[in-house]
Amino acid sequence: MLRVKRRNLKSRPAEITSGPRNVEPMKTVDLSRQWAEMGLPDEIVDVLRGAKSLCFPKNRDEVLSLAMGGQDSGVFEVAYDVPGKGRVVEATVAKCRNGLAVNYVEPYMRRRDPDCMVIGDDKPTDKESYQERFGVPFAGVRDETFAWLKEQDLVVFAFILGGFDRESGHGAMLIAPKNAGFFVGGLADLQEMLPPDQLPSNFRLRAVIYVAPTFRHTHFDGKQVVVHHRTDRTHEVFSYNLYPGPSAKKGIYGVLLTIGEDEEWLTLHASTVQVVTPYDNVTTIMHEGASGSGKSELLEYVHRQEDGRLLLGENVVTKQRRYLVLNQACALRPVTDDMAMCHPDVQDRTGYIKAFDAEQAWFVRLDHIKHYGTDPHLESLTIHPPAPLIFLNVQGIPGSTCLIWEHTLDAPGKPCPNPRVILPRHFVPGVTNEVVEVMVRNFGIRTPPCTAQLPTYGIVGYLHLLPPALAWLWRLVAPRGHANPSITHTEGLTSEGVGSYWPFATGRFVDHANLLLRQIEQSPRVRYSLTPNQHVGAWAVGFMPEWVAREYLGRRGVAKFPADRLIPSRSPLLGYSLAAMQVEGTFLPPWLLRVEEQPEVGLEGYDRGAEILRKFFHQEVKQYLQTGLATLGQRIIECCLDNGSVDDFESFLPSVDRM
Repeated sequence: MLRVKRRNLKSRPAEITSGPRNVEPMKTVDLSRQWAEMGLPDEIVDVLRGAKSLCFPKNRDEVLSLAMGGQDSGVFEVAYDVPGKGRVVEATVAKCRNGLAVNYVEPYMRRRDPDCMVIGDDKPTDKESYQERFGVPFAGVRDETFAWLKEQDLVVFAFILGGFDRESGHGAMLIAPKNAGFFVGGLADLQEMLPPDQLPSNFRLRAVIYVAPTFRHTHFDGKQVVVHHRTDRTHEVFSYNLYPGPSAKKGIYGVLLTIGEDEEWLTLHASTVQVVTPYDNVTTIMHEGASGSGKSELLEYVHRQEDGRLLLGENVVTKQRRYLVLNQACALRPVTDDMAMCHPDVQDRTGYIKAFDAEQAWFVRLDHIKHYGTDPHLESLTIHPPAPLIFLNVQGIPGSTCLIWEHTLDAPGKPCPNPRVILPRHFVPGVTNEVVEVMVRNFGIRTPPCTAQLPTYGIVGYLHLLPPALAWLWRLVAPRGHANPSITHTEGLTSEGVGSYWPFATGRFVDHANLLLRQIEQSPRVRYSLTPNQHVGAWAVGFMPEWVAREYLGRRGVAKFPADRLIPSRSPLLGYSLAAMQVEGTFLPPWLLRVEEQPEVGLEGYDRGAEILRKFFHQEVKQYLQTGLATLGQRIIECCLDNGSVDDFESFLPSVDRM
């Protein structure tokens, strides 16, 4: 069992530092000198012995220098000689005043391909195997990868998986071409690089990432491919591209999920924030959902108009606008941005979920920052950071200041939908470094506009409350939703898979369904809610429902909802609708809470949209009715397939203090 002790990072300097925190000094080893004697797998020792040269960076400054190829200024091209193609430039790195602007030559490489993962081993999995996709075993390409790496100048560093305390010794390594320094820097920020001479003496390798960008061209027809190869000793991640999303970030997520499968705990795909009201009441809210569902946005302060009002929405038919005056928003203490570790060693019997961050930096999406003044807090933090940042898909001119609203163009007049910044969490004001008790678990979904003429599943009101059993179903179905900006393609209503983290998992989806259900059973005091983003019926709303719901739920805290405040939604899959929603003395229009009351939608338009959602749920939940699913889970799914009511879902799992 992995032992978890959160480190106190409040006094961390901007630069990545070394040494354990809040633990007694312990003996260390030097990776740069002792790697041959550390008991590493033979494959790693062979690669390191055969490489042209080895670089073991000592700190963040050295990593950022690598990212620029040792240049002090200008633009560095990350390029490789590819057989049959000559010199191929994968990305450019421009040194700006506030960090490095990384831009990929191909627009395809600027977003994660949702089908990039394959499994290279024969351990239990529901994922597509390398053999199934490519018709040959992975062993041959694995050997070719090692041979290619031995021909390169390599950079090597170690880290501790997912924020586990260094005393545990559960470590990982990156082995990558030296000129891919920006990729190295991204992972070094996301998981916190250990100085090579300060590895814990009990360091035990649990995972390794190998980076071989040329194989994208020589073996995989230009596609992003990430191969997970689980040995009895080490989880190997082979990254055959330089976009860090599928490997440096989600690849490590996959490693944590694999460990959790074995030890029966979860790393949730979730952001988490402590909401502090003007009266100092604290409510901890977790937001889950597919990529693009609003996880990063949960940690942002609500976006205001120039006059300070909140734009609740704009009607796409009439162009009418509705506003809300909110003089003082709640204060925010960010906890997690994307990966919330719920390890059993930090759980107790309070009835809440306990969680802490599995990352040391956040991969923040910037597509909604379209001009100056959209998010003053994030803009200020990225324009004047404590230390240089790494920007992806954002325009950067050497020597200038990289601005987060100047997105790289995929084509003339078409900005890249997935601009990012890697933001070390200790740069974030007010960040919480402790284990927290989660009181509300919200689920987000991107929704298209819905009208009677063009009915869609955009029938979700500003805020819904869900019975726990229904909340579990939403985590099985996990809709990607409308116009997802984070992946290379989305057409129609598709699923991100169980927990909304299935694209990163390596095992069996029924096992994860059971883990999610058991977690809900063991946390009866947690409430479950649902918020849309982009549209509520005929109203364009952006992420405002999530922000307004955060203010509303934060102010209500753990108070019970009166029985007459919640009414069963017209679509049972949406749980309860609010009879009224009041924020700081102002009631939201009822048709933002119950979409069927919008004249542009009506009952017929709503019901046709509800049918789209019903069919999608039925299509997705059927696959879980197989051997191994918990009996309770089977009953809940059968209730869904039988078009059960909200009361039916309410009967399956007890919920404490919800109403």
